[in-house]
Amino acid sequence: MRLLVTGPMRAHGPSLLSLVFALGLCGAAGAADLLGPESCKGCHPAAYDAWMQSKHARAGDSLSPAQQKDARCLSCHAPDQASQGVSHVTCETCHGAGQYYSPSYVMKDAELARLVGLVDPSEKACRTCHDASSPSLKPFNFVESLKAIDHWSAERAGNKNPRAESPPPEASKKK
Repeated sequence: MRLLVTGPMRAHGPSLLSLVFALGLCGAAGAADLLGPESCKGCHPAAYDAWMQSKHARAGDSLSPAQQKDARCLSCHAPDQASQGVSHVTCETCHGAGQYYSPSYVMKDAELARLVGLVDPSEKACRTCHDASSPSLKPFNFVESLKAIDHWSAERAGNKNPRAESPPPEASKKK
């Protein structure tokens, strides 16, 4: 495998690449462990509060007892229940398991965080659950739905620093 380092990553020099390879993270982010939404709350309290107010935070509760045992329902309402015991749609359901990107020194470097597993959700990712085959969903409007779950904009978070919780690249392009 040949790795070409260009652009902003070059500023980190060998230390960024050394860190990634030394930790054995290259390609392993998909195997990371979930930490749970409480682990996100410390650094992202506004995002956590927005999530707590969302339907995602209560997705598993919206299922009947029979549906709570149906894998077809759980695949969207509690996708991490079987493997991690998480019974709702959490931060990591959309942003990827946080084991490798959650340390503050990693989160301060957006490029490194994405390199080791942080996911910027896209419309395609949302549509894996919010699609025409969903039994009780109304038509899904990505742009409007994105506004309803906004937990990254400076205005929503009340931050003076808009980079504190920057939007996913796909979100900023769609607005």
